[in-house]
Amino acid sequence: MAQEKDLRLAVLIDAENAPRSAIRDVMAEVAVYGTPTIKRIYGDWTTPNMASWKPLLLENAITPIQQYGYTTGKNSTDSAMIIDAMDVLYSGRVDGFVLVSSDSDFTRLAIRLREAGMKVYGMGERKTPSPFIVACDKFVYIEVIRAAGEKARAQQAAQEKQEERERQEAAKEKTAAKEPPAKKKGARKKAEETPEPPVSESSGPEPACAVPGEIVELIADSLEILADEDGYAFMGDLGNLLVKKQPDFDPRNFGFSKLTQLVKSLDRFEVNVRQSSLPHIKHIYLRDKKRK
Repeated sequence: MAQEKDLRLAVLIDAENAPRSAIRDVMAEVAVYGTPTIKRIYGDWTTPNMASWKPLLLENAITPIQQYGYTTGKNSTDSAMIIDAMDVLYSGRVDGFVLVSSDSDFTRLAIRLREAGMKVYGMGERKTPSPFIVACDKFVYIEVIRAAGEKARAQQAAQEKQEERERQEAAKEKTAAKEPPAKKKGARKKAEETPEPPVSESSGPEPACAVPGEIVELIADSLEILADEDGYAFMGDLGNLLVKKQPDFDPRNFGFSKLTQLVKSLDRFEVNVRQSSLPHIKHIYLRDKKRK
């Protein structure tokens, strides 16, 4: 199979069980795992409540698939999505699937796709039933994806604001350099009298969530499986094993952007950074202090 970052992915979205407000962030998350070569969304597009999807679909080049609700109370959208998934599977055009839904009806589909050797990523809200979560190779909560997207946009806005402020300061300095000395002295005095704006106490990194004890034990147990004779294990191998054991494991669930940051926040583990043969690459290892 292709390298994981080069996976050709089919993104299948259940419009009835996916929040439209997070679709941009969901597609950005998909790009982390591979290239979305097929992007389809399923629903009854004749109903008025689906109209707000249109600009989002155009913006993200997602193809809407029409599926009428033939009988009241029956979800024919699920059937259409499952049939299409099997057609795509047998076409041999993709290496994996992204199933965007919080519906447990796709549990058997995820299992069948994995049996066929496909990589399966699930994305849904925290209300998603456990059977669908564990049926996927990896499951990411949409709430976490949305929060990461909002944080990135806030950082981008702050950066743009800072750059604009720097441009204004540079323009003022350039103008001041051309002014007569007396005028410059008055402007300097006025600037000295102007108080600095107060620094907001809310600025700075958001505090990370407390890591539950069961997650600490999950890390410790996984580490023991991978550890060498000195008790050390490679961080990359640990991350892969954690996702295999618990598909919805994600450091972002606990307020950390990376697994390394999460582990460093726990006193139980010792982190060791080793220089590789290449000057700009370092390998991170860790071991459990309680099980030395």
